[in-house]
Amino acid sequence: MPARRFSNEPAFVLHRYDWSESSVILEVFTRHHGRTALVAKGAKKPSSNFRPVLLPLQPLHLTWTHSDAGAGDIHTLKGAEWVGGHIMPTGDALLSGIYLNELLLRLLARDDPHAALFDTYADVVRVLASEHGEALEPVLRSFELLLLREIGLLPALDVQTLTFTALAPQARYALVAEGGLRAATAAERASLSGTQWRTLHEALQEGVHFTNLLRACAPVAAELKPQLRTLLQYHCGSPLLRTRQFMMDMQSL
Repeated sequence: MPARRFSNEPAFVLHRYDWSESSVILEVFTRHHGRTALVAKGAKKPSSNFRPVLLPLQPLHLTWTHSDAGAGDIHTLKGAEWVGGHIMPTGDALLSGIYLNELLLRLLARDDPHAALFDTYADVVRVLASEHGEALEPVLRSFELLLLREIGLLPALDVQTLTFTALAPQARYALVAEGGLRAATAAERASLSGTQWRTLHEALQEGVHFTNLLRACAPVAAELKPQLRTLLQYHCGSPLLRTRQFMMDMQSL
């Protein structure tokens, strides 16, 4: 059977590996086909049209031929076009984007489409490339929540996970890796009130605009950060996320 061809597919490069002296293998996140592996033949050559285009955190349209030999196959990239619209993020925003790429690599299965998550990722990248100011932390927390929800790893945030007991508005609750959402202990500094968790729950409902979630995350981003990072690392397994390890090493200098 001849190989199928997919053309002008919206995509972002998540990671690249050397494959030979002249070629690279790309892990890309596409809107209609999910995470996909492509080989860009000759991409390392100075004369290659791929060389200046295949960069992370840049919106692209990709064309490739798709082999039907198996879901784990690496397909052949035929064309890549930069869509434009924003510059490459820098500094903390660049590191944050690389962190999000690592999450997608670790948590998304290949050939499993997530169109809504792709659209949100594109929105987040635009924020990272802009004068984002204080929006960086709420944006990251919002994407982490949406990613966990999209792949079925986020418990309901309006009840206690093990008992399905409704949250008391003023009581404090913690999101923990093995127990979901439960009453916080006195020793747990990272927790939110029942009202705050319910606000996040409502902002995560299908059809609610991403900006609603940003508004809900903004006042609680600091408390959410350690809870979501622990939950994400639990589902990513070992080793520690490389971007997290890098940030920890930098903070220790």
